[in-house]
Amino acid sequence: MVRFRFPLLIVLGLFVAGLALTSALKDRHYMLLSLVLLAVALLPLFIRLERRPLESRELVLLAVLSAVAAVSRIPFAALPSVKPVSAIVILSAYVFGAEAGFIIGAVAALVSNIYFGQGPWTPWQMFAWGMVGLTAGWLRNTWWMKKKGGMLAFGFVWGFLFGWIMNIWYLISLPDAFSWGLVAAAYASSFYLDLAHALSNVFFLAVLAGGWTKVLKRFRKKYGLLQE
Repeated sequence: MVRFRFPLLIVLGLFVAGLALTSALKDRHYMLLSLVLLAVALLPLFIRLERRPLESRELVLLAVLSAVAAVSRIPFAALPSVKPVSAIVILSAYVFGAEAGFIIGAVAALVSNIYFGQGPWTPWQMFAWGMVGLTAGWLRNTWWMKKKGGMLAFGFVWGFLFGWIMNIWYLISLPDAFSWGLVAAAYASSFYLDLAHALSNVFFLAVLAGGWTKVLKRFRKKYGLLQE
């Protein structure tokens, strides 16, 4: 297990270091940083190449799932924080593991912002959705993730965690001096948006979990995709 987690821990550390740079870069070079972090997110794939050949259909699968997650934001553009992206990332990671979950989450954020608009928030969204997939993949064999109620609870919690991660970017971007009162105000003002995200995760997971996981598991078993 440690052998498979170590590359992801390296990627996570590099992502955190990249996000730390945003405090210095502010609005400059955010697109370059996003592309660098995208390359970092793909690092587990290159490490996997050392363990066994990576089949082209596995790359296609990751690309398709990333595209589906990205495009799923567009129909709900008018509803802030109500997006099926997190649910798709969670279910993909549940079937294919933490590596795939992290990559799909990070790529979906970058690609979907081609429509929604790139900005200094993009690397933070890549990190947040990547972490959704990473943790879902790490916990997929636990008893609570194997129960539908446990998976719904996981999605609900991540609705808030996602917003809390994005609040860090918001606080960094403010020109005002740091204060705990400002932190409290930022997190309080985002509560209803975070709640909407959490509830939408529960809804989309409840709708998609059964059929989505069955289809993905069938593909994985039939074609031997992304086996550890």
